[in-house]
Amino acid sequence: MSMSTLELIVSELKTLPPPKLEEAAVFVHRLAEASHPDRAEVLRRTAGVWSGATGAAMEKAIEEGCERVEAHGW
Repeated sequence: MSMSTLELIVSELKTLPPPKLEEAAVFVHRLAEASHPDRAEVLRRTAGVWSGATGAAMEKAIEEGCERVEAHGW
């Protein structure tokens, strides 16, 4: 059975000495932060795409099914 990419990364991280683990943590954090502008751009390009009945149905579905806040989300 092969390991997933995430499992392989975690396995390798476990072998690192503390200073290298700190470097890896900083790098991963930077990668996560870099994706925020990408997400914002997608939202900007797609804002207002759905209107009328389709937009109202989507808004209702989001309000009913997505009413949760993630502490580490944006």
